[in-house]
Amino acid sequence: MSEHNNPFLKPYGTPHDVVPFDRIRLEDFEEAFMEGIRRDNEYLEKTINNPEKPTFDNTILNPFDDDNGYYDLLEKVSTVFFNLLSAETNDEMDALAQKMQPILTQHANDMRLNPKLFERIRQVHLHHRRLTPEEKMLLDNCYEGFVRSGALLDEAGKERLRQLTEEASMLSLQFSQNLLKENKAFTLEITDEKQLDGLPDTAREAAALAWKEANSQKPNANSQKGWLFTLDIPSYSPFMTYSTQRELRKQLYMARNTVCTHDNNENNIEICKRLVNLRREIAQLLGYKTYADYVLKHRMASNVRNVYRLLDDLIDAYKPTAIKERDELWKLFEMKEKSKAKSQKAKTKMMPWDAAFYSHQLQMKKYNLDAEMLRPYFELSKVIDGVFGLANRLYGITFKENKDIPVYHPDVKAYEVYDKDGSYLAVFYADFHPRKGKQGGAWMTGYQGQWMTKKGENIRPHVSVVMNLTKPTDEKPALLTLGEVETFLHEFGHSLHGMFANTRFESLSGTNVWWDFVELPSQFMENFAVEKDFLRTFAFHYQTGEPLPDELIQRIVKSRNFMAATACLRQVSLGLLDMAYYTKKDEFTDNIIPFEKEAWKKAILGEQLPDTCMTVQFSHIMAGGYAAGYYSYKWAEVLDADAFSVFKRHGIFDPKTAQSFRDNILSRGGTEHPMTLYKRFRGGEPTIDALLKRNGIKPNKTH
Repeated sequence: MSEHNNPFLKPYGTPHDVVPFDRIRLEDFEEAFMEGIRRDNEYLEKTINNPEKPTFDNTILNPFDDDNGYYDLLEKVSTVFFNLLSAETNDEMDALAQKMQPILTQHANDMRLNPKLFERIRQVHLHHRRLTPEEKMLLDNCYEGFVRSGALLDEAGKERLRQLTEEASMLSLQFSQNLLKENKAFTLEITDEKQLDGLPDTAREAAALAWKEANSQKPNANSQKGWLFTLDIPSYSPFMTYSTQRELRKQLYMARNTVCTHDNNENNIEICKRLVNLRREIAQLLGYKTYADYVLKHRMASNVRNVYRLLDDLIDAYKPTAIKERDELWKLFEMKEKSKAKSQKAKTKMMPWDAAFYSHQLQMKKYNLDAEMLRPYFELSKVIDGVFGLANRLYGITFKENKDIPVYHPDVKAYEVYDKDGSYLAVFYADFHPRKGKQGGAWMTGYQGQWMTKKGENIRPHVSVVMNLTKPTDEKPALLTLGEVETFLHEFGHSLHGMFANTRFESLSGTNVWWDFVELPSQFMENFAVEKDFLRTFAFHYQTGEPLPDELIQRIVKSRNFMAATACLRQVSLGLLDMAYYTKKDEFTDNIIPFEKEAWKKAILGEQLPDTCMTVQFSHIMAGGYAAGYYSYKWAEVLDADAFSVFKRHGIFDPKTAQSFRDNILSRGGTEHPMTLYKRFRGGEPTIDALLKRNGIKPNKTH
């Protein structure tokens, strides 16, 4: 047997130096983690013992690493490991994460709380050579990062901060692992075909395939016909939308909305309470009143007052329309239920598990449109062509699949991306479908950032989008909903932010921007999903090749704002919940479930059920970096509507406007204040008007 060499400890030797997923073993991670820590410590000793006067070049930049990446090992292995922990984990990976997390957090604290290292950085911050704007941003971020990590605290304060951050990192990991286990543990198994009533063929076929896969190892596996539904969105959403079986909808809804609240090892209630208190104490230790005050110092919103002003403005603008939407839904529900149950004396009340079902019925009544009508025109390979074609039309870039690039799962496709002049731009991974070891939702991440070497070489990024889109079945290819097309466009927008990165320093490149700016490129791309000229480029029937009919496109456009106010209030409610936790000045001792229902009630129109809980599965604010920042989605929506209005005025494919968007926003990363970048593209600050007009809240006058 040949001796195994840890691929992290030598040059990868792969196309574009991509991660050699096919050569990595589980044991390689721990060895590389520990070697990375050793190299970091070696670098630290060299830096703090450098006899030369601290300068930007010998302290902020890395003077000991001549572009060979020797001291980048820990970042390299951490990136791969934690990306896979979300996209392709297993029990052994989870156990290793539990083992390594406290070691890694302690090491990070050792670096950030080293007084000699901070003193060198402080001296450079006070006395430095003339810097470029990008160098100044890097220095300010470095200095502020150390201060916000406790560098100015006394020894007792530093020790307490260590304890708090180490506990918080472990609990965040535990939260995510619990959520994944709970979501994957539930299945709804159906063996009576009558209980599939209302479900479209795509949902039935996917459920039959899921049943087959789940029972393949059992004796007499093929003797019984069955259908299996899960809490993954491609399975859950069609069932809630189409199933006529109200009790089964209730069962599925309650399963999804009570995960991590049960009396078992995956209960997240106490973890959430503790995380809120840990973050509050961290912020107060660092001199802030609340965790929200700490976070918002480095956000476009800048303070709590401005966040609440945005959320309150949105409630004022959208709530009257949302009430009309609710009343229309209730009216339809009452009419249908009344005709169904004339003999029943007790009046049936609309419940949360009825919302998607009757929203679909109302959409059919008003627009004669539903997701299944569109599915045949959104075959995944054609959608990929459409999204790539859009990027080509806007920016001139092209995508070429390269099967020699290793991937971590057969679902993943890897592409080389080339700029309009034919030069290599990036590597792009796309991971499309749900599976056992994969978190729900969709996200963009990276395996390599962009930066300039000392020799002037532009190191290009490797970016990845991870989604949970409808899977192919034995009968059909992967046929997406319009919502899934929007999800793809959203994550692809993030990836363009990464791929177009063109800065000197990796920590300022791509998506390394303030969190209420990072959603602009992604939400901007969603606008194209309902544009006829875009749909015309790829929406062809998967069997006949016929283009999506004009009449259907008209219905899509007309129905664009269907339940838009309700959707807005949903996002606002989550922003209110987030702020309620992280504006706490005193210890949080409340019962999570009633606290949640009180926190967001002014944005909630439907009935709140006593046992359901969002907080315990709200990864964004508990484990995903959006704590005190969930408002960012609505903040960026104001920006994206405003930005897209420029494209609408000049033409949605206008290359000059697209180039300006690329040059001023997508390629600049965090090298300047985001409002400076935005105004350079837009010519002024954004207003909420474009969003209100897009959603039909405010008249859109045309002349």
